[in-house]
Formats: sequence, C-alpha cells, structure tokens
Amino acid sequence: MNVSTLNKTYLRPTVPILLLLALAIFVAAGAQDSLAAGMTTIQVFEEVEVNGPKIFLGEIAKIDGVDRQVIQQLKDVIIGNSPPPSHSRVIEVEYIRLRLRQNGFNLDQLDVQSPPNVEIFRSYIDVDQQKIEKIVSDFIATTVLKGNTTARIKDVQASQRIILPKGHITYQVGSPRNTDYLGKIPFSVQFSVDGQFQKKIWVSATIEMLIDVVVINKSLQKHSPITADDIELRQMDLAHLPSDVITDPQAVLGKRARNPIAAKTVLRTDLIEMPPLVNRGDIVVIVAESNGLRITALGKAKRKGRLSERIPVENLDSKKILNAQVLDSRTVKIEF
Repeated sequence: MNVSTLNKTYLRPTVPILLLLALAIFVAAGAQDSLAAGMTTIQVFEEVEVNGPKIFLGEIAKIDGVDRQVIQQLKDVIIGNSPPPSHSRVIEVEYIRLRLRQNGFNLDQLDVQSPPNVEIFRSYIDVDQQKIEKIVSDFIATTVLKGNTTARIKDVQASQRIILPKGHITYQVGSPRNTDYLGKIPFSVQFSVDGQFQKKIWVSATIEMLIDVVVINKSLQKHSPITADDIELRQMDLAHLPSDVITDPQAVLGKRARNPIAAKTVLRTDLIEMPPLVNRGDIVVIVAESNGLRITALGKAKRKGRLSERIPVENLDSKKILNAQVLDSRTVKIEF
C-alpha cells in the first residue's frame, strides 16, 4: 500500500462528518432566528407621565412583537399604584420583571430592555385659589343674590389651592342651611374627577346688604322730641346692624329720646319712646260706653301714660281707682 492509497483511505470517512457539522450549524442558526423572530420586545422608558390611579406596562414601555394578543396582554399588566397627582415614584426594573412573572409570562420569551430605575410622574390639574373663589362668587351671584341690587359680594377667600388628577372635573357648591346670607358665610366646594369624588374644601364669603337706616345727626338730651331736622338716612350694611334698627323716618317723628343719644347714632326702637299724653295729676275725662250708652266723669291720672297705655285713674266723684286706657291728652276709656 502506497502513501496515496493510505491518504485516500483516511479522508473518505471525514466527508459525511463535515456535512453533518455544517447541517447542525445551519439548523441551530435557523432555530435562533426563529426564536428571535417570535420574541416580544419590551422597551421601558426612563421617565414616564401617567394619568390614572394604576400604572400599566403599556404606559411606561414600548412593546413590539408579532402576536397582537400577547402584546395587548402585556400592555394590560398592572405594575402598581400611581403616585399622588404632581408626585413621582421610582420603580426598579427587577420589580417590573417580577410583575411579569406574577402575571404568568415567561421571561425567556421576552426581551425586556430597561434602565435600572424608572421614574413615574402622575399628571395633575392645579386649581388655584383665584379659580376656586370665582366658582363661589358665581354661585352666590346666580343662586343666593339672584339679581338683588341692594346686596353685593364684598369678599371671597379660599384658604388653599388644590391638586386634582387629570380628567373631567365637576364641582358642587354647598351653602349653610337656615342662614340669612348676611356677613361672613362658609361655603363648601366638592370636586370630582370623571365622576369620582376627590376633595372638599371650605371657602368663606362676605355678603353685604345695603339698606337705608335712620341716623341721628346731632346729640339729643333725654326726653328731647325728635324732629325731621334731627335725623337723616344713610346706607349701611345690614349684617352689622341690630335687628331692631329703624329704617322708616316716619317711625321716629313725634317721639322722643328715651335717654341721651350721641350724634351719628343709628336709631333703634329701644332708644326712642312715645312722649306721654297724660302726666301724673292731670285731670282727664273718663269715658264708659256700652250698647249705645255713654257715661262720662272727671278723673285724675295717678301716673303718666302714653297713647293706648292703661293707667290708674281716680274717679273724682266716687274716689274709686279705675284702670283706664289713654285715648288722647284729655281722655281715657274704661270697660263698661
């Protein structure tokens, strides 16, 4: 056997081996390409802004793949709770992987590309104090005052701004029951977003009701009669006035000061009185009437009396003390 024969005999079995190796490499490469082609890619963003109360994977990552159903299932995976509006939350990539496994996904079939930490911001709407005050002002003007020209909104104060999640905002203004809507009044404002209650705050509003009141324009001594020259009308806020304030000038004319009254004083019913028509010791006519019968007699007033008041009167003939009603400065009446 020569050398060439030996070489030929040695090389013959190597050909199928090489072919088998080539085929194995080809099959392996094809398998890897097929695996890569069927794998879903998840590219997680480094910073994301979300709107709702829950963080969905579809909001914080771009998901690509060939299986639309798998992509949608991945987008619907809840990663966790969103931070409060205007706040942020940091989530580690390992936590995202954990949530994928908890939702039944095989990480070997997913290509998760993510920074080590993801910062998630919650979107929000800032409702400042000026906007809140306008809400209450509009409510008072259209609901409380209803075109009342003598009343006006003097002041509205909201103590704080509020932060709400993004969405369709609605609000409801509440007012206290059984109030006369004068002076400083608390109003509540309840905010909802997409029909869900979010926050309730309180706003104070001062409502001014202007009315004409009778004011003394000069000092009066005790028992001084009140004339038209002694009074004037002024507009003042009803919220700062007592309940018995006098608004009609005719109600004070002909009366007198019960006690000394300083100038610029707003008149009240307890500051004035009718002067007595009858004084103690005055001689008066006592009148008794019944069924067309009228009897008169002279009497003496035992104390002073104003119009319609009942005072003791002594009958000068019988010396009896009678309870009589003052009709005028010279006449009293008794029941008969």
